[in-house]
Amino acid sequence: EDSFQSLYIMGELSLDGGIHRIKGALPIALHAFDRGFQGFILPKENAKEAGIVHDLKVYGVETLRQLVDFLLGEVVLAFFEVDIAMEFKRAQHQLSYDFSDVKGQLNIKRALEIAAAGGHNVILIGPPGSGKTMLAKRLPSILPPLSLPEAIETTKIHSVAGKLPGSTALITERPFRNPHHTVSDVALVGGGSNPQPGEISLAHNGVLFLDELPEFKRAVLEVLRQPLEDRKVSISRAKL
Repeated sequence: EDSFQSLYIMGELSLDGGIHRIKGALPIALHAFDRGFQGFILPKENAKEAGIVHDLKVYGVETLRQLVDFLLGEVVLAFFEVDIAMEFKRAQHQLSYDFSDVKGQLNIKRALEIAAAGGHNVILIGPPGSGKTMLAKRLPSILPPLSLPEAIETTKIHSVAGKLPGSTALITERPFRNPHHTVSDVALVGGGSNPQPGEISLAHNGVLFLDELPEFKRAVLEVLRQPLEDRKVSISRAKL
């Protein structure tokens, strides 16, 4: 029917008829809106994530039967709509770690404050247990709060990577990524046989912390040079 032409439908169908969550629901929803679609049907687990796109009716379904009944007009589904301004304002000041929790350590706190103000990189040197990781985790709390465009941009990256919690519609806190020193160069910079964002991209608008830096493989550290110099990640692949 003509009404079906205005619906964008996407989901992962399991053998028992269930509809499971997908990666990249937010970028897909934005694409559907840009293409002129009026509605978007997707897994219910992704509905809140896609619901931040205004003027696009987002319907969440859990089974193929539910989808068919909806398309036949036998059931009515309420569409998900997220008040993005309210969601952003409510969660913006909910911090996982707060810099004000740190007692003492005045010199390193001053150094981190200067780094946060100027957008500089920092090397933390000290014996085990001196608080390097504890301080690094709290660095995002003294960075400027995410703006709404930055929050949407960050959410899109985590959505594509499939790392956005089902209960979260919008990432409002600057990301903190702490990959293990055994991480591969592909996992750090991104790519792979099915290209995915790497830790560098997941830390976009936030902090990338490399604990025990000398323990990282040389090839992994080498791939950091170009992003640090150019402030962007470029991936060239033989096959796409």
